[in-house]
Amino acid sequence: MFCHQCEQTAKGIGCSAVGVCGKQPEVASLQDHLLYGLQSLSFYAHKARKLGASDKALDHFVLEGLFATVTNVDFDAERLQGLLQRCYTLKEQARALYEKAFRDHNGIKARSFDCDQPDWTLSADPVEQGARYGIEQLHADPDVRSVVEILLYGLKGMAAYAEHAEILGKTNDEVFEFFHRSLHATTDKTLGLGDFVELAMECGKHNLTVMALLNEGHVEHYGHPVPTQVNLGTKAGKGILVSGHDMKMLEELLKQTEGKGINIYTHGEMLPAHAYPGLKKYAHLAGNFGSAWQNQNKEFPEFPGAIIFNTNCIQKPAESYKDRTFTWGCVAWPGVKHVTGWNFEAVIDKALSLPELPEAPGQDILVGFGHNAVLGVADKVIDAVKAGAVKHFFLIGGCDGAKPGRNYYTEFAEKVPEDCVILTLACGKYRFNKLDFGDIGGIPRLLDIGQCNDAYSAIQIAVALAEAFECGVNDLPLSMILSWYEQKAVVILLTLLFLGIRNIKLGPSLPAFVTPNVLNYLVENFNIAPITTADEDLKAILG
Repeated sequence: MFCHQCEQTAKGIGCSAVGVCGKQPEVASLQDHLLYGLQSLSFYAHKARKLGASDKALDHFVLEGLFATVTNVDFDAERLQGLLQRCYTLKEQARALYEKAFRDHNGIKARSFDCDQPDWTLSADPVEQGARYGIEQLHADPDVRSVVEILLYGLKGMAAYAEHAEILGKTNDEVFEFFHRSLHATTDKTLGLGDFVELAMECGKHNLTVMALLNEGHVEHYGHPVPTQVNLGTKAGKGILVSGHDMKMLEELLKQTEGKGINIYTHGEMLPAHAYPGLKKYAHLAGNFGSAWQNQNKEFPEFPGAIIFNTNCIQKPAESYKDRTFTWGCVAWPGVKHVTGWNFEAVIDKALSLPELPEAPGQDILVGFGHNAVLGVADKVIDAVKAGAVKHFFLIGGCDGAKPGRNYYTEFAEKVPEDCVILTLACGKYRFNKLDFGDIGGIPRLLDIGQCNDAYSAIQIAVALAEAFECGVNDLPLSMILSWYEQKAVVILLTLLFLGIRNIKLGPSLPAFVTPNVLNYLVENFNIAPITTADEDLKAILG
């Protein structure tokens, strides 16, 4: 195996024996194989679409298949083999769709088709076969391969967001067209560096559309987030802990547990759920337990109830809680019970059979500063800037992780001057969201925008401020200090680059898949820089 798609990859080079995330070589091979299968499926789906033929089953499966290869999602070899079988069946379906469209378009009984790459077939040993499809085989030129990887990881991240949006009934045909076209392009050896740079930027463009769709879906179902105090303690009674990102799954669980004496707690990136009126109306949405994803092996043994993961961020469950852990959606772990569909009876029954949580009130923290809430007091914010009460905005957000160096973000937030406001989102905020930053004239100095899924809100806030001050986003007193871990962070970065955002500081380390020449391109065109120390970076920003 060889994998370096996440920030914690071994020695900053790549995992070659077993993934730092816990991914076994067999799973890595199956994921590489699945990606190759998706490229083959998209080859036909793209050609069919150009002739006016499409199939929603193909569109949906590309999201599901790509999401399964995101870091910390699917570790189950058996489930991945099932996805491979489905991928092959759908590839054949895509091929038939293209062949029919080709015949219909040409008005002849054609026997040969415009197929300029070898057709994919499944062997009897998909693990061994997958070893032939690793990232090293993509393109010979290291710089071309680097940009192709950026594109592929961006597509994986965008698929995760698009899957969430699709669950809420939000899709976009142009986005699906791009998935198929760009996946097909990654296998085209005639394309060069410039072609893939354009596709990577286009990926950022389409991800902005996807994030807008996801925001629209959340608002239509649950209303705009509102500032809300969330308790970090526990209430006496039975409990279920929900980890991940998916609000629809949480909503269904809340409905099915209503009146059953079970309290529902959020974990990790589910924390922003408490700010949605359509979810906070459930009295048994009790609070938030624990912190970011990498601490679950320390924290989950202290939670006596049932636990369910609904998206990425799962770690190998310890034996102390494995038998009360469930997975749902794209996430899976071998030996952990998987819930298919929307019936959570098994999780509920397990929770009712387990010990109660103690009454242990904890600290309250404030969440719910989506763009609607912030822009609702925009005049107050603008007046504070004009009066000099607010000197600068810092967006300190992104993924958390276990690799050393992430204490930088805690130190940076602590050292931000008291006349500055901190915007934050995603699980990186757990590095500092329990600290008391106070306020500036009634404006909280720490504004929690939400999940990584809510990056759209951060963009809308920046755009609105730029319009108010009649300047570009890059001219605002706004600095972005970002932490990355996996592929959703990659596609958010591509979106920021598509929007022309400059001067981003990225850490805790730069991606292993970015070559020196590609990094130089990013520095020259966008002035991206790695983080250094909190003191040095603050001095460089504020002077």
